[in-house]
Amino acid sequence: MWSLANVGLLILRLAVGLIFVAHGSQKLFGWFGGKGISGQTGLMKMLGARPARLFALISGGGEFFGGLGVAAGLLTPLAAAGILGSMIVAIVKVHWAKGFWNSGGGVEFPLILAVTSFVIGLVGPGTYSLDYAFRLGLPEPLTYIIVLAAMVLVVMYIMAGPAPKRRT
Repeated sequence: MWSLANVGLLILRLAVGLIFVAHGSQKLFGWFGGKGISGQTGLMKMLGARPARLFALISGGGEFFGGLGVAAGLLTPLAAAGILGSMIVAIVKVHWAKGFWNSGGGVEFPLILAVTSFVIGLVGPGTYSLDYAFRLGLPEPLTYIIVLAAMVLVVMYIMAGPAPKRRT
């Protein structure tokens, strides 16, 4: 059934999802001026994530495939959690020490993307989605809770590594 809420969810999913497809493609493939998987592996090493290449693939894949899933409304809780995990690590390991405002590299932008992804996973993709078209509804809210718990474990493991080295 047509409703403004479903149209709004579609627009939100497309905007957030496509931002992450582009951002993840920078990390995985070096597209759009990105440094590719080798650059992302270097960043993961600097952040203390070991094995760095595995976590570079998880980070880039969470953003790229999470973005595709959110944009298409496909396996939405899984897709949203992939984005959310990547953003939590970015917020804590990279942006937190820089304050709130994005202009100084702070948490403002990644925080709103994390919250938006969380909410999309929480409320679902709406009627205009592949989940709805193919009746792929995963058991709610159990699936989202399990996926979030697994994502939290991975994020905690990454964050347990040493703090990033400060450049002077």
